[in-house]
Amino acid sequence: MLRHYQIVNNKIEETADEKSPILMSVNPDEKEKRLLIDTYCLDEHTLNSALDPDEQARLECEPNHIAIVLKRPKNYSGEDQLLFKATTVGVFFFGEFLIIVLSEDTNLFEGKPFSKVSSPREVLLKLIYRSIFHFLEHLKIINLLSDEVEQKINRAMENRFLINLFTLQKSLVYYQNAINSNGVLIEKVRHNSARIGFTPEESELLEDIVIENNQCYRQAEVYSNILASLMDARASIVSNNLNVLMKTLNIITISIMVPTLVVSIFSMNVKIPMAHHPFAFLGIMGLSAVAMSAFLVFWKYRKW
Repeated sequence: MLRHYQIVNNKIEETADEKSPILMSVNPDEKEKRLLIDTYCLDEHTLNSALDPDEQARLECEPNHIAIVLKRPKNYSGEDQLLFKATTVGVFFFGEFLIIVLSEDTNLFEGKPFSKVSSPREVLLKLIYRSIFHFLEHLKIINLLSDEVEQKINRAMENRFLINLFTLQKSLVYYQNAINSNGVLIEKVRHNSARIGFTPEESELLEDIVIENNQCYRQAEVYSNILASLMDARASIVSNNLNVLMKTLNIITISIMVPTLVVSIFSMNVKIPMAHHPFAFLGIMGLSAVAMSAFLVFWKYRKW
């Protein structure tokens, strides 16, 4: 699917004009790929890399354009089961013309960074800027989910909560790799800033992007280290909860067995006292209750 965008009053708006400065291709089929390759001389390998979610972020300088593969968070859905992954976006910069290639349909131009743009160069920078804040938003969500799962682990013994925790830790590893890859890309963009033709204001924005990406990576690293360091402790909590449950079940089982023993003695097929007494049943039940109470007092006294 091909979409055209233009910059009107410092805002990005979709248009039907094929000569617009921004062209977006969403999950292109073979026909659209051939169009991009033949018309705009895009490298086929780089184009396929922009659609590969496992591809690392990078910058390549072609004769007539600059190709950028950028990492960004993948849109999360309930089917992912707490697994957050990163995907890629291809950006091909031709000076005053920009081609954006992505594998999933999403609104790239949302949020405050795109409230005011003036050129395709600034759009390129704000795509990177928006990706960093998208990672930060997902990191906050992962942190909230990990706190919620931790509270459930403190009360439950099910392995699924530990598996959820492992999944969140795996997501943080994916994000660390993606953010670090973006950091390498941003450094390459900064080294080629003269070739791209950034204005002083855009160069200042690029410096802010470097700082924000470093902070984003450190935040992901902190969250990952916390989860990794506390994983053994949380596994021990599940094991301790299981031991407490087994102890409770043992108390209940033995408490039932003691009065059962008393009743069994009185129910033997031999001559026993109180056989014809009208309150024999109540007496036996009373002795059973006394035996069970004595056992519970003894258990509490020994602090088992």
